[in-house]
Amino acid sequence: MTSQGNGLKSKIAVVTGGGRGIGRAVVDRLLADGASVLTCGRGNRPADLAAEVFWVQADVGIAADARTIVASAREAFGEPTILVNNAGVQLTKTVVETTDTDWDLVVGTNCKGMFNMCREVLPFMTEHGGSIVNIGSISGNVSDPKMAIYNASKAFVHGLTRSVAIDHGPKVRCNAICPGWIMTEMAADGFDLARDPARARADAFARHPAGRLGAPDDIANAVAWLVSDQAAFANGQCFVIDGGLTAASPLQPELF
Repeated sequence: MTSQGNGLKSKIAVVTGGGRGIGRAVVDRLLADGASVLTCGRGNRPADLAAEVFWVQADVGIAADARTIVASAREAFGEPTILVNNAGVQLTKTVVETTDTDWDLVVGTNCKGMFNMCREVLPFMTEHGGSIVNIGSISGNVSDPKMAIYNASKAFVHGLTRSVAIDHGPKVRCNAICPGWIMTEMAADGFDLARDPARARADAFARHPAGRLGAPDDIANAVAWLVSDQAAFANGQCFVIDGGLTAASPLQPELF
């Protein structure tokens, strides 16, 4: 991956959940664009993570861990000027099926974790400047079946994004990206749960005017733009990157 000239060489970035999928693509892209990058996850450091990336084993849903993540970035590189809140978990259950443990897992990561990380970086960013990108979802705008608290958690992400932009501008820009169907391990597992995985995949492709599902790099490219000076007038917005999925009618008569 080559640098895109977005002027990130003096930037210090914290990317949560950067071990795989979208988070890893964001880490790789920001690193290629010249930023110093720290990322984190609940597990061990991935063996294939670039050596220059600083890794912290931590859970963003725990306030003390969020403080450790930001403190580690300060010690390794200096004060973070970029925060990408990517860490998240997905749960396939209705409201009735959802347990207290399920709630704590999903809301604890997707909502509290993002809140914790914003709270840690905002005091410095409000004084000296910075950019926050939160990874939301089209599921925060239109609900997927049997994903009640996941849908709700992503709506929270979008609301928090707007509040941070309003309360902490002009020094801080805060935007969200709302991905559609991105081919990650999580998406592949979802297709495998279908009664007919092959038909489920074909149906998914047919519903995208772009003619394909998204790739993690599609989201990383959007993040790289949003944290760069090229996006200086973008603030408080939720950018849908879904290949046209939510722009299209759900009717697909050519499938039948």
